[in-house]
Amino acid sequence: MSSVMQNPEFGAQLEAYVLAHSDEEGALLAALSRDANVNLLRPRMLSGHLQGRILKMFCRMLRPQRVLEIGTYTGYATLCMAEGLDEGARIDTIEINDEMEDFMMKYIRQSPHRDKIRVHFGDALAIVPTLDETFDMVFIDADKRYYTDYFDMVFPRVRQGGLILADNTLWDGHVLENHPHDKQTLGILEFNERIKQDPRIEKVILPLRDGLTMMWKK
Repeated sequence: MSSVMQNPEFGAQLEAYVLAHSDEEGALLAALSRDANVNLLRPRMLSGHLQGRILKMFCRMLRPQRVLEIGTYTGYATLCMAEGLDEGARIDTIEINDEMEDFMMKYIRQSPHRDKIRVHFGDALAIVPTLDETFDMVFIDADKRYYTDYFDMVFPRVRQGGLILADNTLWDGHVLENHPHDKQTLGILEFNERIKQDPRIEKVILPLRDGLTMMWKK
């Protein structure tokens, strides 16, 4: 291993290099991120610059007309995906915590892509069955205990050749614990094993931030 790799600051330096050579997130998203870091208890939960650019790039490449997001939180990822959508495309995004409404809508309303976004508040397990849509792309980033339930619910609503993304599937390394007891970790482990065994999809986990699983519906 090189001396550079042994440097504990290497990871941070490498991330800074990656971001410096990727597209900027823009003033609105930067303001959202600063606001979240100052005023929210768990700012780590927002997707952030790198993942946001990747989500936008997925939308650029796939050109989905209908996107479903389960877990809006601050709206950061929502806004990134909306940037990459064609005119006339739409994101249905669902957030269970209505206390986030003022925060997220403050930024969504400022976005030139706001007309592509339809926000729902409530339990995704109750809301998604009411949506009369076939989705081209789904991004799951909500309660980890219910990832398997979310997947089972959305799978029939995703078109053949569509993409399902699930965030936090490495769960800060807790997936490697020998005897996890918390329900969030157990939910991720159940989901990962279920996805591994599912022959209806092709799948790969990207070791990006906290783990991002890509699933392509055959």
